[in-house]
Amino acid sequence: MRLRVTVPLLAALVPVLAAAQSPSPVADAFRNEVKSRGKNLMAAAEIMPADKYGFKPTPAQMSFGDVVLHLSGGNDAFCSAISGVKAPARTKLTSADSKAALTARLKETFDFCNESLAKLDDSKLAEPMSMFGMSSTRAGFMLTAADDWGDHYSQSSIYLRLNGLLPPTAKPPAK
Repeated sequence: MRLRVTVPLLAALVPVLAAAQSPSPVADAFRNEVKSRGKNLMAAAEIMPADKYGFKPTPAQMSFGDVVLHLSGGNDAFCSAISGVKAPARTKLTSADSKAALTARLKETFDFCNESLAKLDDSKLAEPMSMFGMSSTRAGFMLTAADDWGDHYSQSSIYLRLNGLLPPTAKPPAK
């Protein structure tokens, strides 16, 4: 009886133990963050109606389209610098471009992040880097990127709510 319980339990724990012993837990966590934030930000961009991409709560704030375009540029810059992989050349877009063009660009840039970060490991986390006139380490810019995605998801969620729409993470789970 003990053997029938122990063997399946050990088999179930092997993937957990293997993951816990990853040689690059920080890079693994960052890749998971890219996937999670990308999923939520893409979903928010899809939920906002095309005719609301020019919406901004006050004249001083970015429009929803500006936020999507800003994220796209940031994704290429952050993921290129963090991974050491050159971002692809892309055609210039403006926030006045269509929802389809802006969401396609956002998806392209999150795809680039996922691809370029695939080989990222923890061996160079302390390496000094410069971006946007700031100096930090690779790990510091990984935290800055994750913080930026969280900030802009919050911003997008507020814009959605101001338009009577629920953000992706506020929707009840499907039954």
